[in-house]
Parts: sequence; structure tokens; C-alpha cells
Amino acid sequence: MNVKVIYENENLIVLNKPAGLLVHADSKNCENTLIEQLLLEFPEVAGVGDSPSGRLERPGIVHRLDRDTSGVILIARNQKYFQYLKDLFRDHKIKKVYRAIAVGPFKEKTGTIDAPISIKAGSTKRTVYKGKNTKMATTKYRVLKGLGRFSYIEIYPETGRTHQIRVHLNSIGHPIAGDKLYGGKRTAQAAERQMLHAYSIEFPIEPGKNMAVTADLPEDFSKFLASLEK
Repeated sequence: MNVKVIYENENLIVLNKPAGLLVHADSKNCENTLIEQLLLEFPEVAGVGDSPSGRLERPGIVHRLDRDTSGVILIARNQKYFQYLKDLFRDHKIKKVYRAIAVGPFKEKTGTIDAPISIKAGSTKRTVYKGKNTKMATTKYRVLKGLGRFSYIEIYPETGRTHQIRVHLNSIGHPIAGDKLYGGKRTAQAAERQMLHAYSIEFPIEPGKNMAVTADLPEDFSKFLASLEK
């Protein structure tokens, strides 16, 4: 398996997903996905998950990461634990921490973005402006280091909307470096890919017992960060 396993037990697999790897197939891509690799290494996940259409298209997957976002992802190995993790996410008992390199210096070292996210009309893009299927969303952030025209930040999403971090940071004028969908041309050209990494997850691995797992920063992220620090 080309994806690093950070932790595993009889119920759970924790992976460090590399950037560029799609979690599951979509209308444009159906090969070379995380699920493909997962099923080869851990075939028991094939029967785990939600199946409203009678077909498991996302076996074991409780949450997801964008294709170009790297980092921690949890995979359930059996149906009972899948439901347990789903309940934790629903009840906001899973703490996720991301790290990113964003465009521009921040005036405030910490902040909270409370802005509903909608689907932009005639598109699959998300927006904080009027659209359809609007859902409340909250993102907190902390600046770790100012880097001239950029900032190295830590992000704490309190909800889990599609593209939430990318949309929220762009809405306050600090898009993620390399974000080709939300950042505009200059931002897209600032880095080879969006500099967003799911750094850690903390959750009760079983009732009464908390666990925190961390995914090391990938090489491309670390190199880009080091170049800005110089």
C-alpha cells in the first residue's frame, strides 16, 4: 500500500493520505483511488459503510479529504465501529486540526469565521454568499508564523462542510496558497498544490479513552514552508 498507515487495531485504520490521491471514485475518475488501495490491503472494509442505493461506493469511509489535501483520515474496519465514528462526528466529539499556508499577513493572530456555506448556483463550487443548500459553518484559526506575503496557520473546523476551510479563508481575504478553485490566478500559481494538511485528529477511540494521532507534514509542504522562512 502506497499510503502510510499511522495506526491500526481490529476496528480502525488511520492513514496519512498523500496529496493528489482521490479518496473515492467520482464521475471523472474511477481508478487509482484511496479506496482501491484500501480494498487490496484491508479487504474486510468492502462491506462497511452506508449504502442507500444498495451499493457500497465508499467502503469504510466516515469522512473525506479533498484530492489535493494531505493528512489524517479514519477508516472503519467493521460496521459497528463505522456507526460509532459516525456518531462521534455527528456529536462533534472529534477534534480535527489542519495546517495551511495562506496568502497574506493576518491582522489578528486568532479568529473565528462564522459564515454559512452554500452551493454556488450553476456550479459545484461552495460560497459564503447566497446559494442553495445553505448550511451553517464555523472555522477557528491561529497564526503560527508570519511569512511575509504568506502566513503559516493552524485551523480548527467546528463543522465539516465540503471545502469549508478553503471557502472560509478565501472569504476573509486569505486563500490557501496553491488553491486553484477558490484562490484566483496569483494564489493558484503560488504553490504546486493547495497547501492544506490534515495535521491531527483527537477522539475517544472507545468510550472513556481518548486518542490523538498526528500526520507528519508532507515533503512538498515542508519544502515550501522552508523556502518562505528563508
